Amino acid sequence: MKALTFPKSSRLLKPGDYGKVFDDVQIRVPHRNFLILATPNTLGRARIGLVFSKKNLKLAVQRNRVKRRVRETFRHQTDFPALDIVVLGRRGLIELDNQTLNATLTELWSRLRKKHHQLQKPSTSEHSGTGKGTG
Repeated sequence: MKALTFPKSSRLLKPGDYGKVFDDVQIRVPHRNFLILATPNTLGRARIGLVFSKKNLKLAVQRNRVKRRVRETFRHQTDFPALDIVVLGRRGLIELDNQTLNATLTELWSRLRKKHHQLQKPSTSEHSGTGKGTG
């Protein structure tokens, strides 16, 4: 049975880790209730950091519920690319129930994967195109 933990190796722990993502955003996945920022890392695995302010979710119980949902849906993602990811909460999260949160987050993880794949594609086509012009 798979462990039901969320290890430190899957989390952004230091302010510098967050700063790296905020300073070098390569992938943005916007949504009405969330904003996901990501940048590739060299660790070979995805790590996640969460930013949910009191301005958008007034009570700690509300912030904690949303953070639990984000971590849980992230943990269930398999074959995730090596990215450092920051998930920011926006207004309106309080109105979403757990089922809607899960569905929204699953869709956002899928969009993040797709954008990462698109980001990787141009780099391979540029390399193959550079050899054609010399001759």
